[in-house]
Amino acid sequence: VQLQASGGGLVQSGGSLRLSCAASGRIGSVVGMGWYRQAPGKQRELVATITSGGSTTYADSMKGRFTISRDNAKNTVYLQMNSLKPEDTAVYYCNAKLFRDPGISVYWGQGTLVTVSS
Repeated sequence: VQLQASGGGLVQSGGSLRLSCAASGRIGSVVGMGWYRQAPGKQRELVATITSGGSTTYADSMKGRFTISRDNAKNTVYLQMNSLKPEDTAVYYCNAKLFRDPGISVYWGQGTLVTVSS
């Protein structure tokens, strides 16, 4: 399974970006997909997740600014980021949780850099 993330870049504070992450390969049944981020010198943290049924969760600091969505037919997850702040600067990683009988396996994409200038 491969996850290809794209859409990162440089944006001014208050701006918007839309990240995409396409899954390919032997995907099978999807439990959910999500976005995490890692800022320099910090641990990776949750941004948002979405289940195969469409239920979403967000980190508190992203609520109201970020929106996660999925295109099940394309096995693609999106992250719309609005009102970006310099503290949102990080490498953003997508992941996918897939059913692998008898358990679940987690796959990660390569990351895409988001830089927000003040």
